[in-house]
Amino acid sequence: MITRPDNKYELKDLYQEIDLFDRKIAHCENFEKFSTDEERATARQKLVTKRGTLVKTALEMASRGVECNPKYLPRSFKAPIEAAEAKP
Repeated sequence: MITRPDNKYELKDLYQEIDLFDRKIAHCENFEKFSTDEERATARQKLVTKRGTLVKTALEMASRGVECNPKYLPRSFKAPIEAAEAKP
């Protein structure tokens, strides 16, 4: 298992990797051609699993107090925050 040191640069890198996997998942769902729906589901599940591991690591790092500039948050993390801020 890869261990990452607790610093803001590692957290920024994790956020960038999560954002990359979000884009890979979207590409898999919308553009990539598969011969069956089962193959598409399998490929998507592999990407979601890898992304889940990265998210877990990032959340653990943030819970330990590692801070990172909010502008580096992945788009998938920003959407729920922006939705909550929009509600009065």
